[in-house]
Amino acid sequence: MANVIVSKARQYADLTISAYLFLRQRGHYKLADQLVASGTSIGANVEEAQAAHSKLDFIAKLTIANKEARESQYWLNVLAREDLLGQFEELPVMKDLILEIILILNSIIKKSRENLK
Repeated sequence: MANVIVSKARQYADLTISAYLFLRQRGHYKLADQLVASGTSIGANVEEAQAAHSKLDFIAKLTIANKEARESQYWLNVLAREDLLGQFEELPVMKDLILEIILILNSIIKKSRENLK
């Protein structure tokens, strides 16, 4: 059975890399770097959580992934301007997907914390 958060984080990373290349083609190097750093970090932390050595480590890694997802959502909103990512055809998909990722991570973290009690 596929792990939903792993596959969604990977899908988002792929879209982020496409958005990164889109921004770089237009000379927006620093903004592209900000977006790709937070967008790819989500999946990296989700992957690390899969090999966590304890439930607390699992929660910590997913909490970092959640923070990175929120940062990524911030950058998407900032970069949605017409002269930045406004012409990027996958922007609506990215916005929907990052919201879904945040909600999934919130749910996993909450349930994992409840299971500690």
